Amino acid sequence: LAHQQSLLDRNKRLKYKLNTYQFLCSICLEVFTDPVSTPCGHNFCKNCISTHWDNSVLFKCPLCNEVFNTRPQMKINTMISEMAAQFRCQEKPVSEKPGEVLCDVCTGTKVKAVKSCLVCVASYCETHLEHHLTAPRLRRHQLIDPVENLEDRMCTKHDKLLELFCKTDQTCVCLVCPALDHRDHQFVPLKEEYEEKKVELKTTGAEVQKMIQERRVKIEEIRGAVKVISLKLSISQC
Repeated sequence: LAHQQSLLDRNKRLKYKLNTYQFLCSICLEVFTDPVSTPCGHNFCKNCISTHWDNSVLFKCPLCNEVFNTRPQMKINTMISEMAAQFRCQEKPVSEKPGEVLCDVCTGTKVKAVKSCLVCVASYCETHLEHHLTAPRLRRHQLIDPVENLEDRMCTKHDKLLELFCKTDQTCVCLVCPALDHRDHQFVPLKEEYEEKKVELKTTGAEVQKMIQERRVKIEEIRGAVKVISLKLSISQC
C-alpha cells in the first residue's frame, strides 16, 4: 500500500512538473501573463518578448533563434491565456476557510491537513499522515490538531519543542533551555501557564467590561444633566 501511494505521489509530481513547464514563459520563468505566439510557434509573455526585442538588434525567437525580417505583430493567444489562468488558480494552495491549515507534503493543489507533527514540524493531510500511523519510528512522534506557523513552536536556539514557560524571564523555552540558558529559573509546563493566563485574561476582560459599563452610565447621567440645563435655559428665556 505504501509503495502504491509512493508511485501515485511520484506520478502526481511528474504530471505537475509537466503541466508547469507547459505554462512557463522561457524568458521570465513564470506562468504566462498575456501569452503571445511568435511566427515560429513559440509562446512568451507579451511584455517579456516586447522588452526582449526592444533591447535587441535582430528580431529573433529566444528559443529557436529564428530571425524575422520585420518585427512581428503580436496578438494575445486567448486559448493559452485561458489555460494559463486556470493553471494559475490550480497552482495556488487556497484554503477554503480562514486559518485552515494545508498539507506541507502535497504538491500542486494542497489538501487540508488533519494533523501537525511536532517532531517533523510539518502538517499532513489524511493520505500523507498514513506513514505516521503505521511506521514504528514515526508512530512515536507527537501529533496535534493542525496549527499554522508550526515553526514558531520550536526553540530557535536548540531546535526543540517549546514545552516550558520560564516565570523568571516570562518566555517559552524548550527542555534544554533550563540547563543551558535559564539556570536557577522558575519553570512551569506551558499548558499550565496557558490555563493560568487564560483565567487572568478572562478576569481582566470582565473588569474592563465593568469599567466600560460604568463609563456608559456616567455618560448617560451627564447627557441627562445637559438636557435638564438646556430645558431650564429655554424656559427662562421664554
